Amino acid sequence: MELPSLKGRKILYTYGGWTGHEPVQSVELFKPWLEQEGAIVDAVDNLDPYTDKAYMKEIDLVIQAFTMGKISGAQEKGLISAVSSGCGLAGWHGGLCDSFRQNTNYQFMTGGQWVAHPGGIIDYHVQVTDHEDPVTSGLSDFDMHSEQYYLHVDPNMKVLATTEFSGKHAPWIDGCTMPVVWKKMHGSGRVFYSSLGHVMKDFEVPEALEIMQRGILWASASKYAPSEAWKKPVY
Repeated sequence: MELPSLKGRKILYTYGGWTGHEPVQSVELFKPWLEQEGAIVDAVDNLDPYTDKAYMKEIDLVIQAFTMGKISGAQEKGLISAVSSGCGLAGWHGGLCDSFRQNTNYQFMTGGQWVAHPGGIIDYHVQVTDHEDPVTSGLSDFDMHSEQYYLHVDPNMKVLATTEFSGKHAPWIDGCTMPVVWKKMHGSGRVFYSSLGHVMKDFEVPEALEIMQRGILWASASKYAPSEAWKKPVY
């Protein structure tokens, strides 16, 4: 299965929240690539577009880089409704899975919620576990020097890459295997997530950037391709 093109895709790129995750810099990194690939991109530093039902119906993909902060009931409802109806959703690190800590319906959609990064900035290894999926096909395992995310995760998703905790910073999780990259469905919408990307320098690791770009391509096709089905993952 080939990844789709972004040509003509309408993308809403929302960014904001905690500045330590470099939301503005993320736009500077990803927006030129999206436009080079032929996408039409609206970059907005707030969540208000989520409440515009007519506008959201026209959007093919939401990329969100909005760590912590708050989302209103109307904004959450609008985003979830759009994704359930076929709009794709993609993001990374805390910009998608540590966005709105009180909103469990939102977390049900994304598939995970950050809870810890033992040791802070550390060296860790990422294992590519699915070599058949187009998002990770041809990629080898790789090393990161960043936050190793410990998340509470949804078992109903397709895991593409994992990491194992050494227990050095939290002995009780020694040997725990944690998803790093996954894809899932929420209604008719494709949802893609990578826990890599604490700061934009992390995307200087070629595999981290390639995975994110491919994941964006995959998630953009919700309205144009049938839903994917997969067996319950084991990790």
